[in-house]
Amino acid sequence: MSAETVFTNARIVLEDEIVHGALMVRDGEIADISEHPTRHGDDMEGDYLIPGLIELHTDHLEGHYAPRPGVRWDKIAAVQAHDGQIIASGITTVFDCLRMGSDDGDGFDLGEMRDMADAIQQAERENRLKAQHFLHLRCEVSAANVMEHFAGFENDPHVRLTSLMDHAPGQRQFTDLSQYELYYKPKRGLSDEAFAAFVAERQGRSEKYAGPHRQMISDHCAARGIAIASHDDATLAHVEEAIGHGVAVAEFPTSLEAANASHKAGLSVLMGAPNVVRGKSHSGNIAARDLAERGVLDVLSSDYVPFSLLYAPFILADTVETISLPRALKMVTATPARAVKLNDRGRIAPGLRADLVRVHRPSGAPVTRAVWRAGKRVA
Repeated sequence: MSAETVFTNARIVLEDEIVHGALMVRDGEIADISEHPTRHGDDMEGDYLIPGLIELHTDHLEGHYAPRPGVRWDKIAAVQAHDGQIIASGITTVFDCLRMGSDDGDGFDLGEMRDMADAIQQAERENRLKAQHFLHLRCEVSAANVMEHFAGFENDPHVRLTSLMDHAPGQRQFTDLSQYELYYKPKRGLSDEAFAAFVAERQGRSEKYAGPHRQMISDHCAARGIAIASHDDATLAHVEEAIGHGVAVAEFPTSLEAANASHKAGLSVLMGAPNVVRGKSHSGNIAARDLAERGVLDVLSSDYVPFSLLYAPFILADTVETISLPRALKMVTATPARAVKLNDRGRIAPGLRADLVRVHRPSGAPVTRAVWRAGKRVA
């Protein structure tokens, strides 16, 4: 027998409108939407019913696995703790970021991220997780060892997104060397002379490795149908390079020029939801709300605070005149789903997966009251 559930007296958020009515779920899929409440069913008490959120870029797992310098936590326990916060924030599909490549003790040792991916997959097999987890490989293309790290994932079907990053001084996020100095000089306790040598060494690595590594990684992803993101683009040249590599997502562009060009070229411009909540970038770059007001913000990512992915769309709908709540929520549901070709979710429509979130929002921060994944309640 088929399993049916009816949710009634809900404000159902569709792609372009909000319907006060009822929703029927059958066998894990959305079966029907009514524009009027029904007499029978689970009463949502006028709360919003929205699609499950889709998170493309989060470093949050790292904080559970390596909570202090030199400390490593049990991987399965770290994954479970991460998953708990993810699902409580209404995120039903998450792309866990794993770092590929490191310089001088930054990042993780060879094999650590492969072990973490194995822990995620083991936790899934053991039915420990509530959200669905995919992998997002963050590739530091200026690192000499990035391809060695990447090799451990070449045949992993869980990899659905790869980002091309270069955090060398003078590049992208750190085009302004004064910001790079503020970040690295006190962190490493470097003198002026030692800092100058440090900068020169990293710039040399970027010049030597970044171009070839970008090409090798993008060629591999294109052959396997893996979506590609370009990270921290700052100039028109960066955007043109990204287009040449078949990039689908422009992650955290650092200038209005790069964001405009990316959006115009059909790339999904992604910015941090914490940037929206705080009203500014933590690294001094362009504010996400500025891009939203100009109509060139497409996707939000929780980055390092999972709950921000639910909170930020409500803030945008409250503060940006041209953005309605359905349009804001598309940035965390339908648009990221399309960017990575997850065509079975991200919208409330008949035939799609019943990934749903009940949200109560009297004012300020919203409250997650319930979460369903494929029709099964998980929170």
